[in-house]
Amino acid sequence: MKIIDAHLHLFTEDSAEEMARQVGHHGTVSHLRQVYGDLNIVHGVVMGNYGLDVQGRYPADLFHYCVGLDSGITQGGRAVADLPDRVEEHLWRANCCGVKLYPGYNRISLSDPLYEPIYRLAARYGKPVAIHMGLTSFSRAHLKYCHPLALDEVAADHPDTRFVMCHFGNPFLESAAAVVEKNPNVAADLSGLLEGRVDLDAYFREQAGYVSLLRTWLTAIQCWDKVMFGTDWPIVNLGEYIGFVARLVPEPYHEAVFFDNANRIYGLGL
Repeated sequence: MKIIDAHLHLFTEDSAEEMARQVGHHGTVSHLRQVYGDLNIVHGVVMGNYGLDVQGRYPADLFHYCVGLDSGITQGGRAVADLPDRVEEHLWRANCCGVKLYPGYNRISLSDPLYEPIYRLAARYGKPVAIHMGLTSFSRAHLKYCHPLALDEVAADHPDTRFVMCHFGNPFLESAAAVVEKNPNVAADLSGLLEGRVDLDAYFREQAGYVSLLRTWLTAIQCWDKVMFGTDWPIVNLGEYIGFVARLVPEPYHEAVFFDNANRIYGLGL
């Protein structure tokens, strides 16, 4: 089975190395190439953390990327004047497959006028807007901006724009499922649901309640054509995370979740 990692991050090698070592990896692209080959991961979608500068940071044979609006998008509380133009510089590039928003970290509502031209651009180029949803990695972020119901509002108001709910809105699973089921223009990835090394047998015993909730809502909505495998590298061991998602998703839907959906939704052409 071919696999697409529909959600990973590439940082500078120094900053990535410590995180990667904790999960049995190294924080280098050359290491990823090797592990991808071992695990039959044929491609990855990088969620940008390098700001808006157009540079060839992502080897196109291995990765597409979503341009990240994680920092530097406001000055004095207002959007930088050329923000849409700078985003469009990325969107016309063949290996840019979308935009990534971080509303909880930026403390900016998804319905803020700042994002309106971004939604229009994404619709024009036919590339999705991926959004960090759910828990954040530090406490100063604001959860109200990255709750799945915040995405429901903009998805309903922008039917021509496609959205990806990252992390299945974890832990707001009921709301996440409702938003994915209700909105035909919303998909989701299953990245970042674990962190660190994990003994899968022990995890599925000890966290049976949580796993049951995930399975319940994924199964209830039956949107297997809109759910994608992703890891949130470098916070997880890749082999272990493949095993984790394979246990969550019924086997008849493995090819769709692990490869087909990401290939179609992000327009990777693989």
